[in-house]
Amino acid sequence: MSSSKEVTVLLNRLKEGEEKAYDELYPIIYDKLKHIAHRHMNRQYSEHTLSRTELVHETYLKMIEQENIEVNDRQHFLAIASKCMRQILIDYARKKNAEKRGGKNNDCTYVEGIYTAYEQQAQELIDIDEALNRLAELNERLSSVVEMRFFGEMSIEQTAEALDISKSTVKRDWMKARGWLYKELKGRFEIDR
Repeated sequence: MSSSKEVTVLLNRLKEGEEKAYDELYPIIYDKLKHIAHRHMNRQYSEHTLSRTELVHETYLKMIEQENIEVNDRQHFLAIASKCMRQILIDYARKKNAEKRGGKNNDCTYVEGIYTAYEQQAQELIDIDEALNRLAELNERLSSVVEMRFFGEMSIEQTAEALDISKSTVKRDWMKARGWLYKELKGRFEIDR
């Protein structure tokens, strides 16, 4: 059986609630998940202590905890995995931010300067997450498009397929969402346009 057909069969088994299907599915798509994790980690500070492999494994654990998972196809599954990775990185950033509030003296060594830069990046990630959550309250589909296009680095075609909408709708939603996020995040930190 081809990899694509095998993934489809396993996804159908997942829909039916068969948890063991995860154990068969992950080895087949592991390389793709590592690729997605690599994209997520490339946006992180270079001193980040979570590795790509750990991110993939954390994603696996997060996904098998789901009671019921509704997956349309391989692209949709990968989009869900990408969203889980983003959530894991946000939780990690929040944890690091909480640790920094434990108090420090004002003398700053080189290492503390690096840590401070990481803390700033963590806060930016949290700000982006909060803005995406606000966008989801206004328009869930726009938020999903951002997650798939930006965090999952899915193409217009892949996003359209995963959301079951046209490519032109994805393009319009992508433009609207970027504009909305720009307005929301403008002034909080430097945004490249």
